[in-house]
Amino acid sequence: MSIHPTAVVDARAELDASVEVAPYAIIDGPVRIAAGCHIGPHCHLLGHTTIGPGCRIHTGAVIGDLPQDRSFAGGDSAVAIGAETIIREYVTIHRGTKPGTMTVVGDRCMIMAHAHVAHNCQVGNDVILVNGSLLAGHVTIGDRVVLSGNAAVHQFCRVGELAMIGGLSKITQDIPPFLMFDGHGLCVGMNVIGMRRAGLNAAERAEIKVAYRRLYRTAGSMSAAVDELASQLTTPAGLRLLNFLQAPSKRGIHGHSEQEAATIPLPTVIPQAA
Repeated sequence: MSIHPTAVVDARAELDASVEVAPYAIIDGPVRIAAGCHIGPHCHLLGHTTIGPGCRIHTGAVIGDLPQDRSFAGGDSAVAIGAETIIREYVTIHRGTKPGTMTVVGDRCMIMAHAHVAHNCQVGNDVILVNGSLLAGHVTIGDRVVLSGNAAVHQFCRVGELAMIGGLSKITQDIPPFLMFDGHGLCVGMNVIGMRRAGLNAAERAEIKVAYRRLYRTAGSMSAAVDELASQLTTPAGLRLLNFLQAPSKRGIHGHSEQEAATIPLPTVIPQAA
């Protein structure tokens, strides 16, 4: 174990013998850090936080601090970080609000500088949160999602697997799997390259294309589209998409009506005479 003499490590913490702790890091409480992890300078790890093997946490990251939630009334809650996840400079990941609850970040994620993962978020595997991206409380992020720079996701929203969200996006409703949304939170296409890299076969990709066209390029309500797709989607990927669309939702699914409204041209501003 390599712990710099200026680092502060609580006696209750459990660190594998291979863990490296850089100068001025603080490990406060019953933190558990698995083999092969590097904790960078000025990091602060608190409470019932678990760091999986092979993680690298960069300068100034804060993991396991109290939730930014007015309803928080104390009690033990936790943060769990999966294996081989990279957490870059000044990321904040807060623990759950209610006793016994947990904020989870999966395996092989990359959480880039200044990103925020709020209390009770559930982040899947191989997720990329680009610089400055923000997850409010109770957000669920599926596997292989990419959330681009300075995008923000409203509390209780779900983002399905392999979705891609553009920079500066404002996400206020659930984002279905396999699709791409731009900076206005509007659906602009399918994540074809991501689906291929994830191993989805031609039949699965074709079904996602059918679903995309029905959901976002055909007039009608979202509920009617889902009912229609229920009799059409049969591949594993198609059924995962259908399950996402049919699952209970606190925020609702982003629909094409918002897209149509956003494409109405703004009125021309006529300069007033001096």
